[in-house]
Amino acid sequence: MSVSQGPLRGLSVSAERRRVAIVGVGATQQGELPGRSANAIAVDAIELALADAGLRKADVDGLITCRNLQAHVGIDEQVGEMLGINPRYGATLDYGTGNFSLHLAAMTIATGFAETIVLAYGTNQRSAKANFGIAVGGGAEMASVSGVVHVAGRAALAFRRHQHLYGTTEEQLGWVAVAQREWAQNNPLAIFKQPLTIEEYLASPPMVGPLRRADLTMISDGGAALIMTTAERARDLQRQPVFVDGMAQMTAFRADHDPDGLLRPWLGVLADELWSKSGYRPDDVDALYIQDATSVWVLQMLEWYGFAPLGEGGRFLAEGRTRPGGSLPVNTNGGQLSESYMWGWLHLVEAVRQLRGEAGPRQVAGAEVALDVSSHDFLKGAASILTTRS
Repeated sequence: MSVSQGPLRGLSVSAERRRVAIVGVGATQQGELPGRSANAIAVDAIELALADAGLRKADVDGLITCRNLQAHVGIDEQVGEMLGINPRYGATLDYGTGNFSLHLAAMTIATGFAETIVLAYGTNQRSAKANFGIAVGGGAEMASVSGVVHVAGRAALAFRRHQHLYGTTEEQLGWVAVAQREWAQNNPLAIFKQPLTIEEYLASPPMVGPLRRADLTMISDGGAALIMTTAERARDLQRQPVFVDGMAQMTAFRADHDPDGLLRPWLGVLADELWSKSGYRPDDVDALYIQDATSVWVLQMLEWYGFAPLGEGGRFLAEGRTRPGGSLPVNTNGGQLSESYMWGWLHLVEAVRQLRGEAGPRQVAGAEVALDVSSHDFLKGAASILTTRS
C-alpha cells in the first residue's frame, strides 16, 4: 500500500547486486544471568555462533556490536578484547537492533572491508536493574516534558487512534499476545511459556490503558550473535546458508511533525521499497518476524507490509491467521512478548533456524522465505528478506 510522504526517502539494496549469507547463529539462555556482564554474555553468544558455523575466531575479519542503551557497554573494542581478536573491521551501532546490524554487515561485506563478520548483542539489563523509565532517541527532551518516557505510552495512543479510525477492539489486539504465547510454549529459550487465553488477557488489568502486561516486553538478560559472509564462501561451510535477498530502511526523524505519526504510515513507504526492489511479495513469505516492543507494532506492520488491508489487521489477528497452524506464522519464537527482550536479535536467530528446518515442534513446514521487520519506535525502520533459495 503506497503512502505519499513528501521528502521521506528509503534506502534499498537489490540482493542480485550484492548477495551475502548468514552461516551461523548463537543464543544464550534468556531471563536472569546474574554475575555476568553484558559484554561477557555477548562473547558467550559469539562462541555459540562460531561453533554453529564451524568457524574459528581466526576466520573472522569483522566485528559489529550493538551498544546497550543503559550503559556504555557492548562497544566493539570491548567485546573484541574479551574475544581476543583483531579483525580488519570493527563498528558499533548505537541502536543496532538485529536488522540494522545485519544491513551494516551486508554493506561492509559488499564493499570489501571484511569477508566474514560476527554480529553480536549482549545485555544484563534485568539483573543490573536497568531503568527503562527514561525517554530515549530523537525528541527525548520534549517527550520527557510531556511525561511520555516509555514506548508503552505512545503505543497506547497509537492503538486508540487505530480504534477510532477502524473500530479495532481490545480483544482483537489481544490475539497478538495469545498467539505468541502459543508459539513460545514450544521454544526452550522462551521466558513466558504458561498458557494465555484471550479470556485471561481481557481479565488482566491495564498497565498503560488499554495495553496490558502481555502487550509489552519484559526486561531480560541474554545474548545473541550471527555470522555473515559472502554467498560464495557460505556454500563451503557446514550449515545451509541463509541468503539475504532484500533489504530496506526508512527514517522518520521529523517524528511528531510527520502526518499521522502515531500510525507510522512511513512504514508503508519502507514496505513498498522492499517489495519493489527485491521482487518478492507478501504472498512469498512463509514466516514473518516483527520486532514487537509492543503488540501494537504487530498490528501496524501486518497492515503496512501488505499482509492485511489497512484497518483490517484486528480482524486478521482474531481469525487466528498468526497462530500455530494459521496461514501466516508470526514470531514463531514467541517474540519479545514471550521469548525475551533482545531488540529483535532473537527474531533473526529464529528465522534462520526456521529456514534451516531446525525449529522442532514449532517448525513451519517447507519454510523457504522469511521476512524480518523492525523499528526504532517512531524514528526509523528496517526490513530484511531471508531465504534458503539458491
